[in-house]
Amino acid sequence: MPWIKVLHIAALLFWCASLLYLPAMLLAGARVRKETPFEVPVPQLLHFLFTHVSTPFALLAIASGTLLFVIEQLIGSWLVLKLAAVSGMVMCHVLCGFLVERLQRGQRRFVAPISALIIGVAAVLMIAVLVLVLSKPFA
Repeated sequence: MPWIKVLHIAALLFWCASLLYLPAMLLAGARVRKETPFEVPVPQLLHFLFTHVSTPFALLAIASGTLLFVIEQLIGSWLVLKLAAVSGMVMCHVLCGFLVERLQRGQRRFVAPISALIIGVAAVLMIAVLVLVLSKPFA
């Protein structure tokens, strides 16, 4: 069972890092600039990162967390709050995917402010999850 916790924590680290990195790259990609022939276009890079890195780690983190929940039979009001924060992280993830698609279609309007908002909200939600898991209030 300790390997499930290690897997969950490792997947969370990669997912959380991508939740901060994707919006930062979206901010950079929203700027209009001339691409050089040796540069990979930002929208293509973001699409690859979202579909092949961020989403698999998000699914792995959620699946391993669910497995931990079932095996350890966790219960408590802190868990409800944690799951609400994780749901918010999932919404940030989905919104990043939506913005990646907009950027690929060349629609740059509102990408930068929404990306900045995602960074702030995701960071607050990650801290909330960490505090709830480590302190387990209301237990």
